[in-house]
Amino acid sequence: MQYRGYSGTDSKEVFVSKLEDAVRSTIMRTVNREVRGSVVPVSREVRELKRAVSSLARSVAALEKAASAQARQQQAQRARLEVPEEQVKAARLSPALIRKLRTRLKLTQGELATVLGVSSASVFAWEAGRSAPRGGNRAALVALRKLGRRDVKKLLAEKAAAAPAEKPARRKARKAKPRRKRAAKRQKK
Repeated sequence: MQYRGYSGTDSKEVFVSKLEDAVRSTIMRTVNREVRGSVVPVSREVRELKRAVSSLARSVAALEKAASAQARQQQAQRARLEVPEEQVKAARLSPALIRKLRTRLKLTQGELATVLGVSSASVFAWEAGRSAPRGGNRAALVALRKLGRRDVKKLLAEKAAAAPAEKPARRKARKAKPRRKRAAKRQKK
């Protein structure tokens, strides 16, 4: 096979290069077909696996959220000072016993008030014998008798961590009231 305008060696080179191109394109088509045949099913499986992983990630996130909520709930239950009603009725709580309990736990009157959720004036009145704890406060005091210093300090830290958001608002309200009264007195004069 000779081509016009080419010498014998040139025509052989052109023929060989065209043959190479034809073989190369046939090989590439065959390779592409084989690759597509093996890659397409794998890519489908990869998409399905990604969906499964995404679904599992959502499930794990939901389970973690539920677990943390349950842990908070259990911690809140531990933080509650509860005892059976029979023990509350049978317990003796004199002013001296309340003071002894507070000193054994190494708490100030304010700290004991924070743990119990009452005012420090109430604790002072209990220790002075002017009043006696009733209801939930009595039950909380009975429950405190079973706790140690570390437990009470942890309980105090938990309650103190929850309380700071409330305290500054109260202080601002207290400071604002006297100023208003002064302004009102000035206007009356």
